[in-house]
Amino acid sequence: MRTAVSRALAGLALLLLAAHFFRAGLIPLTALCVVLVALVFIRATWTVRTLQIVLALGTLEWLRTAWFFATARAAQGQPYGRLLAILGAVTAVTALAAWLLSSNPVRNPRGFR
Repeated sequence: MRTAVSRALAGLALLLLAAHFFRAGLIPLTALCVVLVALVFIRATWTVRTLQIVLALGTLEWLRTAWFFATARAAQGQPYGRLLAILGAVTAVTALAAWLLSSNPVRNPRGFR
């Protein structure tokens, strides 16, 4: 059950990243995130590590985006608290998804590492 929840959260985080990249016009990164959702359904050690790396990079992307938009809004004198709250929550979900994947050992019947 916990493995299913952690993989579902990873899939959601990847889809949020895909939407973010799509809005920015980065279609290759959007396609990559959508394709990586398929790895959620493959039970192998290498898929877990790949998802963890991508989600860690995604966490950094959300932090970069929050910094960029908050500084731009602050420079214009606009409020940015709600923006930081939303992007902070998305960042936390992405980081949590990567962490939950690391705490779930995958039993690989084929012996791949």
